[in-house]
Amino acid sequence: MNIFTIGLGVGLASMGVLVLIFLLKFIFKSHKKDRSHLIEVTKAEEPQLFAMIEEIVLKVGTNFPKKVYLSAEVNAAVFYDSSFWSMFFPVQKNLLIGMGLINGISKDELKAILSHEFGHFSQRTMKVGSYVYNVNQVIHNMLYENEGFDNLINKWANASGYFAFFASLAYRIISGIQWLLIQVYEIVNKSFLSLSREMEFQADEIAANVTGIAPLKSSLLRTELIDYSFNEVLTFYERNFSKGLRSENLFEEQSYVLDFLAKENELSIVNNLPEISLEEMNKFNKSKLVIEDQWSSHPSTEQRIERLLSLKFGEQGQSSRLATSVFLNSEKLQNKLTKLLFSQVKFESETKALSLTGFKGEYRKAFLENSFDKLYNGYYDNKNPNLFEMDTVSDVALENTKLEELFSSEVKDKVYVVLALISDMQVIEQVCQKLIPIKSFDYDGIRYTRKTCSALLSTLRLELEKQQNQISENDKAIYSYFLTTEKQNGSEGNLKQMYQEFFEFDRQYDKRMELFNRLTESLSFVNYVLAPDQIKENFLNLEPLEAQFKSDIESLMKEKKIIERIDSEHKEKIDLYLSKKWQYFGVETYFDENIQMLFMVINIYVQLLDNAFFLKKKDLLNYQVSLISVLKEA
Repeated sequence: MNIFTIGLGVGLASMGVLVLIFLLKFIFKSHKKDRSHLIEVTKAEEPQLFAMIEEIVLKVGTNFPKKVYLSAEVNAAVFYDSSFWSMFFPVQKNLLIGMGLINGISKDELKAILSHEFGHFSQRTMKVGSYVYNVNQVIHNMLYENEGFDNLINKWANASGYFAFFASLAYRIISGIQWLLIQVYEIVNKSFLSLSREMEFQADEIAANVTGIAPLKSSLLRTELIDYSFNEVLTFYERNFSKGLRSENLFEEQSYVLDFLAKENELSIVNNLPEISLEEMNKFNKSKLVIEDQWSSHPSTEQRIERLLSLKFGEQGQSSRLATSVFLNSEKLQNKLTKLLFSQVKFESETKALSLTGFKGEYRKAFLENSFDKLYNGYYDNKNPNLFEMDTVSDVALENTKLEELFSSEVKDKVYVVLALISDMQVIEQVCQKLIPIKSFDYDGIRYTRKTCSALLSTLRLELEKQQNQISENDKAIYSYFLTTEKQNGSEGNLKQMYQEFFEFDRQYDKRMELFNRLTESLSFVNYVLAPDQIKENFLNLEPLEAQFKSDIESLMKEKKIIERIDSEHKEKIDLYLSKKWQYFGVETYFDENIQMLFMVINIYVQLLDNAFFLKKKDLLNYQVSLISVLKEA
């Protein structure tokens, strides 16, 4: 046996070992599960909760959870300690209940939700979920967690040019395996997600057997508002981060926001909770496009309720008691979860707790500052006054023009029809261009394919133009109405000027956003490896654009109302940025802190623009409201 044969054997063996290591490295990968945000509760601590769980377990005929955890979020779920070896050995499931969810539902609704989760406990197909989860972990490991393995290949390749050849072959084989894994991922997950959606329907049926339809239906319809209310509280504290504000009890504040928003939206309150109908939930959704989402793990709320109603279970009366009543001391748990959540936030200054009374006042103030007068009935919530030639509009409104008709629900619906048409058309265009991998879809109850979607788009464009024209005519009628009112009040001239200023700011806004896009696009080179000379040249070419950017920020910062609304930390960043000309690259390296500051100021710039636009719009709308007030007083 000569040296060449031995070398060839060693090379082939090393290539095989490298491929084998790649295929098996996932077995030795450890996945640490972070449960620091959870609170485990026991039967001794919460006997009423566990009594409810025991009752459900007996009715469903399934196993008791290994552990019961509470979290802050708006959620309820089954989870298990899944690992590679759990595919071969039985694993007990855990139950997770979110206090954010409990805080917005009744005791019967909690029972229905837990029955749904225990429906999953009883499903043998949950085992499939464990397999799919681990297959995904393996695929992710092989596709994206390769830093250590890549270093091993590089070291082996650098040992000699001879071994580099076999390392290259191994790399090509591994690339082929990775391509195959991507295809496997799509096939496995599409099939499993379809099964997962069906499992949700089955779990709903099990829950309906335990509690009847009503509790599950009402909780499904309210969950979106519960989640929104919780996120409103979190957003409030994010906005006040620089002030060092923290909550003593997020969930008391969530309850306030839930009740506040329900009253603002004129929802019925039943047993201290908002009651939401399916029509109410979908009142702003005017889309007629139906596409099955193959990548969704859950069916839509509408689909779940439709399936529930088809079961024809008897209606059962609901308890008026809130879900928090299952705890011996819900406030203590809520305080603990709040403290746990805020412990993960790294404040830069000393913190101070905000009382519930203080939160109510601050939240209401912020809500009103960022809302338009109820006179408008939400007409301007998702649209701006349309641009039109003001000289073509009469300052004498038609005699039969009524204010309530200009902002009626029927007129407001046209705004949402336009938004739905624009959204639907964008999706259909993507289907036509094969950017979305589907062959057919339903629109307004009619099935369309890629071949027929072009004709549909032509029809929708005409409908969009028609709806937009109707809204534009209504905007002109609004302007004419308030122009007439202003004339009757004897204060002519202000309204026209405010409309002119708003329209001009609207035009400038588009130009400023164009500046923002050009600037971010011109800075994209920092994400790539380039020669130092090329980097210096790019920054040199950027200087005129940055000078224009700085000038525009300076003009925005002269607006008093913007200064009043800007975060102190953001103002400091802007002042620092405007204080001098910054360098972003040295001889061979970037000045990272300066670049980070530039990108931060660019993002703040967009926030300033949005704030300025909103304030211009609100000033105009408030002035119109004031004209009505003056007329009534007269």
